[in-house]
Amino acid sequence: MTHSHPAAVLWDMDGTLVNTEPYWIAAETELIHDFGGDWSHEEALQLVGSGLWESARIIQAKGVTLTEDEIIDRLTDRVLEQLVEFGIPWRPGARELLTEIREAGVATALVTMSIGRMAHHVADRLGFHGFDAVVSGDDVVASKPHPEPYLKGAAALGVDPRYCVALEDSVPGIASARAAGTTVVGIPFIVPIEEGSAHVLWPTLEGRTLADLGRVLATSAAM
Repeated sequence: MTHSHPAAVLWDMDGTLVNTEPYWIAAETELIHDFGGDWSHEEALQLVGSGLWESARIIQAKGVTLTEDEIIDRLTDRVLEQLVEFGIPWRPGARELLTEIREAGVATALVTMSIGRMAHHVADRLGFHGFDAVVSGDDVVASKPHPEPYLKGAAALGVDPRYCVALEDSVPGIASARAAGTTVVGIPFIVPIEEGSAHVLWPTLEGRTLADLGRVLATSAAM
């Protein structure tokens, strides 16, 4: 490995770039309650990082008599309403690190299981051109933890996944990124991440730099 920095940085969105997980949990709870069901916080945490179609099937099992696509649209609409009402809650250090990465000319992709209109709503409000490619949940056949999302993100940038660093906050996301062959930085947030599941765990991205990402990649390549 000769790169002093990654060939590309692949970003998860919900929980990593933005603190939208509480918005998703609120949307799920409202929808299930509308159909007379109950939805606990613990049940909601089980969906963090999962694909929306898988989540929709779980929500159907709670008594919501809508199609999977209708559930996804309802949830996405509600989360977008909250983003408009309350603003986009960026995670600590995320925009600062992304700005440095872009200024250095390093390629980036957003790899999220949210659908495209949600992903672009967030990406378009960064205040700068943050991503060379966006891979969303409606762009893939297999959701995280399958490697397809991250493989597709690397392919869209024309880079080898082995020379990429992925930033993730969820267990399915970390599994997806590792299966794709990337070096993974885990940033635990709503759900815990076991030591060793990612190549390194950081409490937040605050104060982290492109040089830090390069060091993580070099260390994982040497193992």
